[in-house]
Amino acid sequence: MPRPSSNPLTRLLGAQQSVFAATLLLTGSAFLSRVMGLVRDKFIAWLFGAGPQTDAYNAAFQLPEMLNYFLVGGTASITFVTILSRYRERGEQDEGQRAMSAILTAMLIVLGVATVLAEFVAPWYVHIFFPGFAADQAALCVRMTRILLPAQICFFSGGVFAAVLLTNKQFGYQAITPLLYNAFIIFGGLFFARAMGISSLAVGAVAGAFFGAFLLNAIGAARAGMHYRPLLDFRHPGLREWVRLSIPLMLGVSLVTFDNYILAFFASHLTGDITRLTYAKRLFTAPMAIVGQAAGAASLPFFAALLGQNRHADFARSVNSSVKRILAVSLLLSAWMAALAHPAVDLVFRGGRFNRADANLTAVFFAIFSVSLALWAAQAIYARAFYAAGNTLTPMLASTIITVISLPIYWSLFHSLGAPGLAIASDLGILLQTGTLAILLHRRKLVTLGGLEVAELARALLAAAVGAVALIALSRALPPAGTFRNDALTLTLGTLLWIAISYAVLHFTGSALPAQLIARFRRAEPSVQSQAADIQE
Repeated sequence: MPRPSSNPLTRLLGAQQSVFAATLLLTGSAFLSRVMGLVRDKFIAWLFGAGPQTDAYNAAFQLPEMLNYFLVGGTASITFVTILSRYRERGEQDEGQRAMSAILTAMLIVLGVATVLAEFVAPWYVHIFFPGFAADQAALCVRMTRILLPAQICFFSGGVFAAVLLTNKQFGYQAITPLLYNAFIIFGGLFFARAMGISSLAVGAVAGAFFGAFLLNAIGAARAGMHYRPLLDFRHPGLREWVRLSIPLMLGVSLVTFDNYILAFFASHLTGDITRLTYAKRLFTAPMAIVGQAAGAASLPFFAALLGQNRHADFARSVNSSVKRILAVSLLLSAWMAALAHPAVDLVFRGGRFNRADANLTAVFFAIFSVSLALWAAQAIYARAFYAAGNTLTPMLASTIITVISLPIYWSLFHSLGAPGLAIASDLGILLQTGTLAILLHRRKLVTLGGLEVAELARALLAAAVGAVALIALSRALPPAGTFRNDALTLTLGTLLWIAISYAVLHFTGSALPAQLIARFRRAEPSVQSQAADIQE
């Protein structure tokens, strides 16, 4: 049983949340985390610019992340939430504890051995996957890769502990984790950049992984009543179930993850474009995380609970309602992002060694990425619908096929259009990914496409189109981007105009979205009985 605490912060972190409260909490956390991330990127851009060093730094994350992806599926929390939810529904919490101990012990051994091996193969990896790097640039990338590799052990362990908290519908610790991770990267750059150069950022990332992803979640899980005991039991049914669910994710290749790898592979031939594409993608993923990933993380345990109770119709309505709402909001945000790309990127990144030419190219990439915001947000919900149903094989096969099919698209558009072609290929790939997942859910009669309310999405699309045209006209009428004053003026007036036009078009076309959003944010304390309805609205 969880231990009570008199500390207000501890009580807040350990409190159970409804899906609405959880979504609101994780949305706020995602927003703050992305703000800190942009501050971090602004500091790195100002200090190091867009060149060989920053390309090497961004590339250094790929081998550690790939190790995590192929050995633990990159989704320890997702698959473990499904397993723990089943034990919880059957009232077998003690057996769930044993399952957690068996899984964590076995995978720590596997991941520890793999990390040591990866330290040795890092030079070959960099040589193969970044063929455009010069010798000194490749050596710097190898050094930072070796620094970052141990962080994956922290991420996996923290993911298992986070799953315990998610199963208990406690989202406070997960909300703080990314904030700590970003804070330590910033601290690493601030205090050690002069002594260690850009490698100081990698050291900060490892510290953030330990104190944020691992230690914080471990403390939270212990307070929630988790008792980890080293247990090497390969016959435990919980471990076997986790392996069954995770192997498809380990063997599969998802474009959601590999998009960044593919972009970096081609962009390594162009100095600075790994960095520019990375900054554009990070700025793009700020609203994507706020709209899609936070809602997806909050919805997963509720989706799993509905299926665990055999409430299949409620499950289908919940998924469709979540996707509909996310698609509508994302379409509106895409209009704002694409139309105001240049002042936004100029304001956030330009300065120091990151010059105007760098900002202009990054803005082009950002505008192209922005078009696919709705697709990235929706696929996160569709994927979790499969995971909640205990089916990881189908999305794995589909994602692998889509990634293979997409490779010629990346190659063709890169050679014909250069780095902008890579951003376009990314949009086309995620279109295939999202559409395929939606069709597969429909064909398996888990979630029907007819529940998306096409008319409501059409209203949002119309509002987005009208808003984009108005923002482009406003941008041309105002002074051009290039100074803080001009950028801030364009973004401020553009945002006010976008809000007014979006609301007016939605209101006069009869959309229910404005009223739904206002009603949800006015609801301070949803009752326990309304938790499932929170997803369905």
